[in-house]
Amino acid sequence: MDYKTIIVKEKDMIGEITLNRPPVNILNIEMMKEINNALKDFQKKNLKVLILNAHGKAFSAGVDISDHTKEKVNEMIQIFHDIFTNLRKINALTVALVNGVALGGGCEVAIFCDIVIASEQSKFGQPEIKVGVLPPVAAAIFPKLIWNKKALELMVTGDIISANDAKNLGLINHILPVENFELEAKKFINEKLAVNSAVILKLTKRAFIEGATCNYAESIKKIEDIYLNELMKTKDANEGLAAFLEKRKPVWKNE
Repeated sequence: MDYKTIIVKEKDMIGEITLNRPPVNILNIEMMKEINNALKDFQKKNLKVLILNAHGKAFSAGVDISDHTKEKVNEMIQIFHDIFTNLRKINALTVALVNGVALGGGCEVAIFCDIVIASEQSKFGQPEIKVGVLPPVAAAIFPKLIWNKKALELMVTGDIISANDAKNLGLINHILPVENFELEAKKFINEKLAVNSAVILKLTKRAFIEGATCNYAESIKKIEDIYLNELMKTKDANEGLAAFLEKRKPVWKNE
């Protein structure tokens, strides 16, 4: 498929969607439709990691204000929220690479990913309140990621915070130097994530989501079922255990 506002790549079980409306990658309806099409395509593929990246001086400065008009807002909000529905359907780990600002809808897209790697110059924020609206996705996910009083403060002040502050709050995982940022981030992905079995990564992510969304009594039953009836029936679980006992490196079949 030909895309005008994003670049889509796939190699060695790692997919990548790069926002490509520099300088600040404003998310307009056309771009969001393309992101959704790419996500739907990646849902059908056996990946280990899906990277969300960006060209320009920002990851994304948010959703296009001109798409918030009465005539467009219903279509805009549905297409925007479809991004998160489609991200949730990605079985692979999703990793956002943020080198610059991630504001408004751009912040929500980045933070929604399973892992966020940011550069030292990155900044995060939900400034929607300053233009008289609110961030629906942030309202849904911030209370699950950081303590409630700070989550609400970020939304009602619209304050923009540094990568260090975002890391201290638990919104992002790692901060890397601006120099060689993408190279070092992808080195982390290859050496820490993609070395593992695709099927085990997928099942671990599913188990984690169950734990995060249910109380313990409910989640442990569902996770136990995943462990016994899915995980232990995979070739890679048996290979990993055998390799440990035989004191060798596992050879993953990703199934």
